[in-house]
Amino acid sequence: MQQWFAWAQIYLASAQPTKTRQNRQPSQDAFAAVGTYNNQPLHNFSITILNQTIGFIGGGNMAASLIGGMATAGANHRQLMVYDPDATRCAQLQRDYGVHIAADNNALVTQSDVIVLAVKPQVLKQVLEPLGEVCRDKRPLILSIVAGIRIDSILRWLNCDLPVIRAMPNTPALVGLGATGMFANAAVSDQQRALAKTLLDAVGLSCWVKNESDIDAVTALSGSSPAYFMRFLEALIEAGTDAGLAADTSAALALQTMRGTAHLVGSSDQALAQLITNVTSPQGTTERALSALDSGGLKDLVKTAFSAAQQRAGELAEELDPDSVN
Repeated sequence: MQQWFAWAQIYLASAQPTKTRQNRQPSQDAFAAVGTYNNQPLHNFSITILNQTIGFIGGGNMAASLIGGMATAGANHRQLMVYDPDATRCAQLQRDYGVHIAADNNALVTQSDVIVLAVKPQVLKQVLEPLGEVCRDKRPLILSIVAGIRIDSILRWLNCDLPVIRAMPNTPALVGLGATGMFANAAVSDQQRALAKTLLDAVGLSCWVKNESDIDAVTALSGSSPAYFMRFLEALIEAGTDAGLAADTSAALALQTMRGTAHLVGSSDQALAQLITNVTSPQGTTERALSALDSGGLKDLVKTAFSAAQQRAGELAEELDPDSVN
């Protein structure tokens, strides 16, 4: 069931954040890229990360998904290092993926070319402040997947200038079908951008955005949207059971329809509007249902929800660090 949710989220909520505001319609290339991505071999993964050690500060679920994706894509376990204060969690990651466990965060930074920040946002400041000196000496690429923490906060807490990439993955990354938005500061080289994209593509699809403030929009679009799709799916399943279908039957049909629709959109060369027209017979059942959705203000409701999530993302960044600058 979780994989079906992920398929639908990836295919239907793919972020194309670098498109201009004038070009408001997604290109078919956008849908096609998503529809074919997971059929493409990651043959360049091991080449891209050659001689690079990736160190994870934090070993939670998202870190584990990235480590698993990298291992599947071809990373040598000797290139992956983790430190987490939870010794049981470290032992589990070592058993599952053969990663090296660092003695502490300082040791991890000393031995890593890329540092993936994967801790709770509330503890990131206290994690980073003791690492300033070792980071100044080592100068690793910082890849932060910590929600709500801006780059200027990371650099201020480290008290040094470093290449930093801020990334916003989503929960389908846990099943290898994530969608991630990324922003890099000016210190990040082209080689480091390629490296970060390769790492995040190991658990799905990743896209660059032009401004760090766009990460708030990514949060609303792909970060939070798995719950949007699940809420719609929940309502559809309930409608089926209210109409007399068995709960299992309603759930199975709704889930498979979402998965099938996602695949259809991802594999078709037709515009989304045309695909809707294709299934909407004049004066038929679909036309009447769409009319009801439109009369109920579905699009306006989605935009309101999007704006609410985007606004809250900005608020959270300021709550976590009142001195941060976007």
